Amino acid sequence: MTMRERQAARIEPLTAEDVGPLYALAREIWYAHYPAIISVAQIEYMLEERYNAGVVLAELRRDGTWWDKLLVAGQLAGFASYLVTGNAGEMKLDKLYVHPRLQRRGYGGMMVERACEIARSHGCSRLVLAVNKNNRSAIAAYLKHGFSIRDAVVKDIGGGFVMDDYIMVKAVTGDPSTVLRTGQ
Repeated sequence: MTMRERQAARIEPLTAEDVGPLYALAREIWYAHYPAIISVAQIEYMLEERYNAGVVLAELRRDGTWWDKLLVAGQLAGFASYLVTGNAGEMKLDKLYVHPRLQRRGYGGMMVERACEIARSHGCSRLVLAVNKNNRSAIAAYLKHGFSIRDAVVKDIGGGFVMDDYIMVKAVTGDPSTVLRTGQ
């Protein structure tokens, strides 16, 4: 990413006014990326479960959950959400998406670093995430940014669908070996 591109990008807290545009961006990103990985029926189900206005607005009001938006040249270009889990020292990077036309320019890395900052500021020593086992490009990006695969899980998400994921983890403070000692 050039200095000019970095200066043109900002990460800001998502607001209630952003919920409609967020949903539209999520649909665009998901339909550009996921049809080769999951069914269209599962895409529709997950979009409604994760991005409908009521869900996002409730999460914006919830303590221990954060949403950020990525603005590039003033336009909504990506988003991320994070939450403190019930495990000591752990924050979950629940969502991180960048519009396909802006991927591989460093914006995802900016958002990972923002998630690490939020985790550190809340006393967390590790960041965890779940990623579909067939989402090779995302797995490669997370490995590039210091995550490692900790586990593999299959989780029923309702509607007759499952998530077949890797759980990935990244140390955000102190000794990276603490991820292995405390991340289980």
